[in-house]
Amino acid sequence: MGRSETAARWSIISNSCLVAGKLAAGTSAGSVSIISEALHSGLDLAAALIAFFSIRAASRPADEIHQYGHGKIENISGSIEAGLILLAAVWIIYDALTSLALGPAPEALGLGMLVMGLSAAVNWYLSRYLLRVARNEESIALEADAMHLRTDVYTSAGVVVGLAVIYLTGYLFLDSLIALAVAGMIIKAGITLLREAASPLVDVRLPEGEEQAIRDIIQQHAGQYVEFHRLRTRRAGPVRYVDLHLVVPHNLHVDEVHRICEAIEREVEARFPASQVLIHVEPCSTYCEIGDECAERGRNDLAGGEYDR
Repeated sequence: MGRSETAARWSIISNSCLVAGKLAAGTSAGSVSIISEALHSGLDLAAALIAFFSIRAASRPADEIHQYGHGKIENISGSIEAGLILLAAVWIIYDALTSLALGPAPEALGLGMLVMGLSAAVNWYLSRYLLRVARNEESIALEADAMHLRTDVYTSAGVVVGLAVIYLTGYLFLDSLIALAVAGMIIKAGITLLREAASPLVDVRLPEGEEQAIRDIIQQHAGQYVEFHRLRTRRAGPVRYVDLHLVVPHNLHVDEVHRICEAIEREVEARFPASQVLIHVEPCSTYCEIGDECAERGRNDLAGGEYDR
């Protein structure tokens, strides 16, 4: 079992305990608000299950049907979880506006603060752990699960602050205003996550910094080829796909060309683990040796290696 899958399993265990604990506390205290938070944690549990099964599915090797692997399953999972985060924000906004309109009295202040504070602490430490593993393993599904838990931290912290303000001031409407502010933070996090998770589904290129790192690696071998062009990149789950056209002198032996390509591939894969690099080799159209002035050199911007048709 990989680190991402292990971390997702801990998320399932933690959320299951929180759901059970909140239901027990809410039932014993007769608090609708705490029971509502238990249902919210149930949504976190669903997200954790989605992350766990998507990470397991995405780790399967390529097969006859999915010849490029299953990495995009993680992106689908991350997009679904981002949607759940936005749904949670809408839920909070609805509750807050309903509370402002009807002005319900708070229930079980002391117990509510204790349960929400404990929930926030547990989810804060768990989300930090998940984010650390997600970034090390480059798992968008696990990162989405961590962000989902982080939004629950914001929600729980908002509930605690709201209950404390009500307890100290007696102003019930402040609880709803705090909830609306929390919902705004959650919406921002959800949109950011949705953009990150969904972009690879439509084969968006890698970030400029990563593409520049790939160009730098290729240029370290500039004395061995004429030029390169049509650099294209994309990502599926943790896997980066890189392909480019490499122009070499027409009389360079195939063994030497293969050695150059393998060196570039190894260095890209060392810089970005789980990468797949495909290099299309083209002979130079003029008769020259490496180091000679060549009409082909500079035909495309060596520093950019831009995509062209």
